[in-house]
Formats: sequence, structure tokens, C-alpha cells
Amino acid sequence: MREFEALVDEAVSADVNGWGFDWLEGRATEERPSWGFAKLMSHRLAAVHSALDLDTGGGEVLSEAARFPQHMVATEGWPPNARRARELLGPRGVEIVETTADAPLPFTEGAFELVTARHPVRPDWDEIHRVLAPGGHYFAQHVGAASAFELIEYFLGPLPEQRKGREAQGEAQAAEAAGLTVTDLRTARCRMEFFDVGAVVWILRKCVWWVPNFSAEHYMDKLRELDQQLRSGQPFVAHSTRHLIEARR
Repeated sequence: MREFEALVDEAVSADVNGWGFDWLEGRATEERPSWGFAKLMSHRLAAVHSALDLDTGGGEVLSEAARFPQHMVATEGWPPNARRARELLGPRGVEIVETTADAPLPFTEGAFELVTARHPVRPDWDEIHRVLAPGGHYFAQHVGAASAFELIEYFLGPLPEQRKGREAQGEAQAAEAAGLTVTDLRTARCRMEFFDVGAVVWILRKCVWWVPNFSAEHYMDKLRELDQQLRSGQPFVAHSTRHLIEARR
């Protein structure tokens, strides 16, 4: 394993735009939920004439679909990701719309037969219900409660209240309250392993909401402590939580 400073410097300067994780190849692993979201989403997209993908990132997950409906739109709130999504999906006829957090979706009522999302920032159930056509479906994989909190709390300390957010049953109840009928709800807890300190720095730069205002300089002592553990051959283990949710208008 390379020296601590080299690993940290490399991770600090690495590109974290988009929603791909190839940079972690050989440096970290994460189990995936058994249901295979991208494949299921691809089947659903092929069966409708209009669809909207929320918070598409750089379009990496949506691009896995073999076929898009005639009217395919994706939203993204961060301009660098939106540009990347246009480059990736524009040639396939996908319209990328930049959105603003907490603002209504810029689409007419009932505009889409299908609304999808993989890891939406904050699902607005009223807006999802509004843009779905009667009989249309919402199909998504959400980040669940206390996801990756072993790593988050390593840096921030215990966060008992924050651990309660994004619970699957609570989100299903919110969807129902907005007028949707939840037809499927599944949960998964998946093992994550980090093998070098650079992988930890990179993921915290990419997932900026995990440790707000993270910088390697500010957390240098914690990173050195973690580096010693990793060099002993003991990976840092955390767990991601996910839930699959499908609902009908």
C-alpha cells in the first residue's frame, strides 16, 4: 500500500462528478440489493410511451436501459452532472431538465406514464403524484435509514436522531398520503468495505451530505487513525440500506 500522504492527495484531486464509482475499483466494495434495480427499471421503460427519471446524476444508471420510451425526460439539480447526463443521454433522445431543490417539477399534470428514480435526493410525493398519469407508476430505489452511518459516525460521532430518517414504512405512508397506492416495498442492508484511506476520502468528497463540509485537512487525525487500521489488513466495514418502492396513481 502506498504512503498515507500519496493516497490522500490522489483522492483529493480525483474527479467526483457524475454518479459512477469506477474510481473505487479494487479499493472498496459494496453489496447490491438482490432485486437488481437497473434491470427492473429497463423492463418498465420499454413498456411505456412516456417516462421521467428524477435526480438522474450523470445519467449513468438510466443509460443502462436497453430502450427508452418515445418521450423520455430526466431531471438533475447539479449543473456538472446535468452536463454529463446530456453528453451521455442526449444522443439517445433523452431530454435533460435542470431543476431546483424544493421547486415544483416543470411538467404538466399527468405528463408521464412512469416516473423512476435511483436514490432521489428528497422525493416530493405530491409532485410525483401530480406528474403521473392516472394509472401510472412510480418505481424507485431509495437510500434507507442510517445508510453508511458506521462511516459517517466515525467522523461525526453518534447521530441518534439522524438515524431515524428515510425509513421505508414512513416513506410508503407519505406516498399514500399524497394519493398514491404502494404496490411493492422491499428493504435491503448491504455490506460495504473500504480497503485504503484514499477510498474513504473520495467517497466523502462525492457523497457530500454524509459528512457536511468534509475536507481531508480538517479530519487529518481521524484519517491517520483509520489508515493505521487499514494497513493492518482490517477493512473499514459499513452498511448501506436501500428500499425498493413501487406505487400507482
